[in-house]
Amino acid sequence: MSNLIPTGRTDIEWRNESTQKPPKAAVYPAEANADKILKAAYEHTATVWTGDFHNAKQVLAAMKKRVKRPSEKKRAGGGDAVAERSRNIQTAFHAHRMKQAQQSRILNMLAVEIGAGFTLDIPRAPDVKAALADVYGKPNDAPFLLPLNQLLGFIGAHEWHKKGVEIPALGGRIHVPFGVFSPLRGEYLDLIAAALAGSKFQTAFDIGTGSGIIAALLAKHGVPKITATDTNPRAVACACANFCRLDLDNIVIEKTDLFPAGCADLIVCNPPWLPAKPSSAVEAALYDPESRMLEGFLNGAAAHLNDGGEVWLVMSDLAEHLHLREQDFLPQCFQTASLEIAEVLQTRPKHAKAADENDPLAFARGREVTSLYRLKKAV
Repeated sequence: MSNLIPTGRTDIEWRNESTQKPPKAAVYPAEANADKILKAAYEHTATVWTGDFHNAKQVLAAMKKRVKRPSEKKRAGGGDAVAERSRNIQTAFHAHRMKQAQQSRILNMLAVEIGAGFTLDIPRAPDVKAALADVYGKPNDAPFLLPLNQLLGFIGAHEWHKKGVEIPALGGRIHVPFGVFSPLRGEYLDLIAAALAGSKFQTAFDIGTGSGIIAALLAKHGVPKITATDTNPRAVACACANFCRLDLDNIVIEKTDLFPAGCADLIVCNPPWLPAKPSSAVEAALYDPESRMLEGFLNGAAAHLNDGGEVWLVMSDLAEHLHLREQDFLPQCFQTASLEIAEVLQTRPKHAKAADENDPLAFARGREVTSLYRLKKAV
């Protein structure tokens, strides 16, 4: 989202990768501290930092401590707190999401001015040109304001993009820029790799390819012809780059919604797992409003499947534990789509949040199971 906002000097563009509304105005104070910036933030006014970059990061850290209520740590602890949260699980999830959004909006009120050509002209500022080019592409001609918290995220994402993420199941690295979901949760990749052992699929579709990791895994396991699809331009560019790095010339990528033309022996999809509204482009890989992508994929898969072929769906049951989806939702979707289960492979998540007792959703994450559903056309 971008918009022009008044600053007392001139109107200037405000950029924010989330769906948050822009501030009503922005100010350039000679001096500012965390309390003053927060006071202005609660009045919907952004503060543009013009001092030392490292001091700005310290102020942002102080703001984060202040916007997190002291009572949160206490509630996140003992069994009584867990029992209280569990009484209304769905409400707990939505309250957690709302708090995250509110805190993010307030923290994003500390901004910096990015000059023409992606320059940041404040003392001890790093060179941010490459990080911003990763996000925006062509350098800007006019200055714009950017939340410092997001700029730090862009810088971190750029470093990860250069370094890449080691994928044991692939035997290589996947490089992911900002705006494309990173395959940090490798347990579902292990399920796919196990299912591919001994398979003889000749053609495959990877629906919603994202970074291209699943398509690459299919290619590494000997599927000769693969088509990957996505609607996100950043994902399409990212996947193409990864296929080139891995020297995979048997994958075609198309910018299209769900299915390409034709049929395949294998159709794989790892859709967003939670039926909720995303608050940014990258969250579209996590949240699927009203399960629209999930149902669209399942309802269209049989028409694109060769005889004797399989549909593979990667899905977590976290939504069921959060009471966002009924327990019989998936079986009903399979039946409606004229698909039946041939096999289910399952594993437990291994990421840090799964074992974090202080996570607000720990009561659900602790029971989460990730499944690979191998589906066939119903007889």
